Amino acid sequence: KPRYLFHDGDHGLAIDRKGRHYLVKLKSDSSFETHLGNVNHNDVIGKTEGIRIKSSHGHWLIFVKPTMAEFIRIMPRIANIIYPKDLGAIITLADLFPGARVLEAGCGSGSMTIAILRAIGETGHLFSYDIRKDMINMAEANVSAIIPGTPPVNFKIGDVYKCTEEVNLDRIILDLPEPWHTLPHASKSLVPGGIILCFLPTILQVHKLVQESRKQKTFAMINTVEILIRPWHLGDRSVRPEQKMVGHTGFLTTARKVDALDHEQTQEL
Repeated sequence: KPRYLFHDGDHGLAIDRKGRHYLVKLKSDSSFETHLGNVNHNDVIGKTEGIRIKSSHGHWLIFVKPTMAEFIRIMPRIANIIYPKDLGAIITLADLFPGARVLEAGCGSGSMTIAILRAIGETGHLFSYDIRKDMINMAEANVSAIIPGTPPVNFKIGDVYKCTEEVNLDRIILDLPEPWHTLPHASKSLVPGGIILCFLPTILQVHKLVQESRKQKTFAMINTVEILIRPWHLGDRSVRPEQKMVGHTGFLTTARKVDALDHEQTQEL
């Protein structure tokens, strides 16, 4: 089936004249209802992306398939998610690659899960942990909605502060309030040179994480960044920054697994 055609069961993104977005799951003989009027799903199914459809009230809507970033912004959720501006940096800073074996913890509603699965591809594998069943259920539903087929992920209910079963992991990505509790067994689970990345909202948490990472003595190349985005308004008569920017959401801290420091090396530091 051509990817650019809408099929029964696909998600469509409807965009009105003011740029408002509406996520629609297409189903034969159903309709999409808004304050701008109704659109029959049959008028969209079988058509190409980018089609313009007139609602029952005479308003035009553009229909496209949602990108990963667009889907994540408006997908169902239980708690706060990691937003696309940070997900792009996570993929790059954690150096996710096709075929990687990855563990994530704190999957929440699944935004990071989706980004990781896109990056590691069908040949990789993801072990996704959360301590809450309702979070696991939400993440599974959101993954199924945006990634077709059977993605290579195992969802697990478990507390990674205590232990993890997985070994030979290329990457560990954590969205947890106290990720330093995972460092001893994370060090054992990662392959040599493997990367651990932690998303944390406050700098005090980051400070604690970095201190504990140094004490572990098997992590080096420790770095912390935050990502800010300033959109611009480009009108016919004015070009200026938008009045609102996407500021602080969290800090991204990375470290790599290395040989443990011995006593003599510790004295040199």
